[in-house]
Amino acid sequence: MRKVKRNIVEIDETLCDGCGLCVTSCEEGAIKIIDGKARLVSESLCDGFGACINICPKGALKIVLKEAEPFEEHGKEHVCEIQIANEGVLGNWPIQIRLIVPHSPQLRNQSLLIASDCVAYAYPDFHKRILDGKKLLIGCPKLDHAGTYVKKLKEIIESAGPKDITLAIMEIPCCRGFLSILKTAMDEASISMPIKLITVGRNGEILKEETLFLGRETEKEHL
Repeated sequence: MRKVKRNIVEIDETLCDGCGLCVTSCEEGAIKIIDGKARLVSESLCDGFGACINICPKGALKIVLKEAEPFEEHGKEHVCEIQIANEGVLGNWPIQIRLIVPHSPQLRNQSLLIASDCVAYAYPDFHKRILDGKKLLIGCPKLDHAGTYVKKLKEIIESAGPKDITLAIMEIPCCRGFLSILKTAMDEASISMPIKLITVGRNGEILKEETLFLGRETEKEHL
């Protein structure tokens, strides 16, 4: 294909942290996350308008004038996919705690659901009964380092200013560690608020729902 000189997006992979915000802001589907980094998958899909530029929290994207494939407007299927995703219950991406950008605008003043990643597989009505209306953060306190989660959750809570927080865990002992992680993160962020704790059994049922007050100086259960 004959190339023409035009504006096109350029991505600095050394700055990109793979948050994915540029992917959902690109209506043409020109950007995808590959191996944890944002990549321009096709020059012909990029319109060069730069809707993705300001959304990037790391400044990894910029518009450059260069020889590139001509723009072809054939990203409508991608637009439909984004619209369908926005109408569903999963309202943010990424969802892995380690990959989430703490100051992401998707999380500000929202209801947050912090969940053990096993919960969604064990509880059949996870999307409707637990996730609906909340922004999702998932992880495994057994497989990942607790200190990493404490640091990231502290930054998220400080930046997002959540309306409320729900913690969903399995009944197994290692999952209970998520409660300690969240309490430490809230202590370090000097934030006190009630959280809803949902415990799911290994047979796929909700064993218990309770409200706990987590804060720097006090932790008491409200029955």
